[in-house]
Amino acid sequence: MAVKIDQKIKGYTVVTLEDQAREAAAPVPAAPVDRASDEAAVRDNVIHMHERIERPEVLIGSTYKIKSPMVEHAMYVTINDIVLNAGTEHELRRPFEVFINSKSMDHFQWIVALTRIMSAVFRKGGDVTFLVEEMKAVFDPRGGYFKAGGVYMPSLVAEIGAVVEEHMKSIGLIHDPELSAHQKALIAEKRKQLDERTRKDSAPAAAAPATRDEDVAVTGDGTSFPPSATMCHKCSTKALVIMDGCATCLNCGYSKCG
Repeated sequence: MAVKIDQKIKGYTVVTLEDQAREAAAPVPAAPVDRASDEAAVRDNVIHMHERIERPEVLIGSTYKIKSPMVEHAMYVTINDIVLNAGTEHELRRPFEVFINSKSMDHFQWIVALTRIMSAVFRKGGDVTFLVEEMKAVFDPRGGYFKAGGVYMPSLVAEIGAVVEEHMKSIGLIHDPELSAHQKALIAEKRKQLDERTRKDSAPAAAAPATRDEDVAVTGDGTSFPPSATMCHKCSTKALVIMDGCATCLNCGYSKCG
């Protein structure tokens, strides 16, 4: 094959077979690693919740029971979750749909509407925790009620919101704020003072077989708040006691003197 040279030759070298072998054996320099591109590729492969994700055949679900004085029969709230990026370090569990079932048909229309709207919001993706605050802020014009444990519920919708909040906490979407060391120490001190006062007041009753209901009663199943406690406006729990002129909540640590 003839090669035409249009420019002046300034010099030349002869490439031998040894030179060709040396060039073939030389290591190829590695291409520079673009870490930003690798991280972007990983982010692009992470699946986030959006409305185009199809419902799998099987979902993980949890069912919660609500027994409210507002309705005759108990209500059962079922929340089903979808698992995204299963088996990877980016595995996420997100609520996908919600159902509410009850023998009572009095609230059938708005319950169906509520569950369909909530399920649509879940499938939309993004931050869905705002539903909790919106639902817990709904008040019944007829008045609210205290559930077991002394927690005040302003409405039936608010209790459904509390169930959704409990579920979101269980899957890691919502985290409880940690009490400070000062609040924990204050609650422990007030509980100790309350126990000492209760033992002192009930000591004369040891000779008599009967005891006062106030010495043994509690505000809910498994709670240790005294029956004389009032509702705390911070955590909506009947755990506010007056000791040494100060109002202290034995549940969240709220305190006010005066």
